[in-house]
Amino acid sequence: MPERLVLKVGGALSSVPGALDEVAEALVALAARRAVIVIPGGGPFADQVRRTQRVVGATEEAAHWMAVLGMDQYAHLLADHVPGARLVDTLDALRAAGSGVVTIFAPYRWMRASDPLPHTWDATSDSVAAVVAGALDASELLLVKVVSGTPETLADPFLPSARPAGLVVRCLTTKALGALAGLAPPPGEARAPAAG
Repeated sequence: MPERLVLKVGGALSSVPGALDEVAEALVALAARRAVIVIPGGGPFADQVRRTQRVVGATEEAAHWMAVLGMDQYAHLLADHVPGARLVDTLDALRAAGSGVVTIFAPYRWMRASDPLPHTWDATSDSVAAVVAGALDASELLLVKVVSGTPETLADPFLPSARPAGLVVRCLTTKALGALAGLAPPPGEARAPAAG
């Protein structure tokens, strides 16, 4: 089985012009040589849940499940942007993921059956991604974010508790993801001009 790469693609990227296309290009390039598994953020869908909870009122329990459903919505948006992506909603389908295709996880169904997280805004899609990565026995989780930073500065407050022992969590920007995929020079390095 090819090496597995587990990434959480932040929902805030959907508000940055061109970011989803950059991520899609990088994911497809990475999938050519590795099994790529994407856990979606909540993005504008989770933001709407926050607004609804504040304006209309909703319990933490209801808001939690609405936000996880928001992750499913973002999964559909990502699948629409990533050529040939496969959208799945079971852990077995994630375990069967192979190279050549980007597998995007819609977590609601699985989370309803197996949810170890507190139902507060302290545990967001970052923690969901850590739980999924742990269930897959992944050694690393990459959090693709709008800005650069560390999990301590960018991830949700519950992530240290959700992260299984041995799971390395790193934050990457879309540019750093492109560099990882071989599409862009690493930060601080100039791309060689094309021959021609």
